[in-house]
Amino acid sequence: MGGGSGSSVMIMNSIDSVIIETPDPDASSRFFSAAFGVAGLLRVRESEAATSGFRGFTLSLVVAQPSTVDSLVAAALAAGATEVKPVSKSLWGYGGVVQAPDGTICTIASGSKKDTGPATLQIDDWVLQLGVDDVGASKRFYVDRGFTVANGFGGTYVQFDGAEGSVKLALYKRRGLAKTTGVSPDGSGSHRLAVVSDAGPFTDPDGYTWE
Repeated sequence: MGGGSGSSVMIMNSIDSVIIETPDPDASSRFFSAAFGVAGLLRVRESEAATSGFRGFTLSLVVAQPSTVDSLVAAALAAGATEVKPVSKSLWGYGGVVQAPDGTICTIASGSKKDTGPATLQIDDWVLQLGVDDVGASKRFYVDRGFTVANGFGGTYVQFDGAEGSVKLALYKRRGLAKTTGVSPDGSGSHRLAVVSDAGPFTDPDGYTWE
């Protein structure tokens, strides 16, 4: 590759943490700690903002193998989550969907359909999946703010790169994300979500708040 004094370093933005807003942050903190042992990447804070139905986003936990999916889903249900979509095999791998007591929807999935080692509770990647009205327009919005596209599929899906150890960002058509998750796309009011990143502060075209 060429270098020299004219070269520049590309700065890739990524998500430092995701904040879930809830009327009972202590209860939500206990749930996420018991279910996923998460710290740092996922935070909670108090909010009474009105919301109903699908809040437009999901948290995706990507793991190595089916037994890890089973372990994390079992831990979430034991901590008080509700099963939205039972774990099962699909064309793309193995996974299921649960809903936290505060309403946050979490998908837990592996691209593998076979175990290659003992079951663990290790989460390899966190992905914040935002449901948007226009994937193409939202993609351009985030590219303009320093996010780098990793892959995508037409006007229905795009995922961005993220620094190691950070939360990755993905965009879906809102109705498509709801359908894949197994919930109705209907919803109104606050997303009850804030995203912390060097790219902020701003509010995106679909009302998601970045700080």
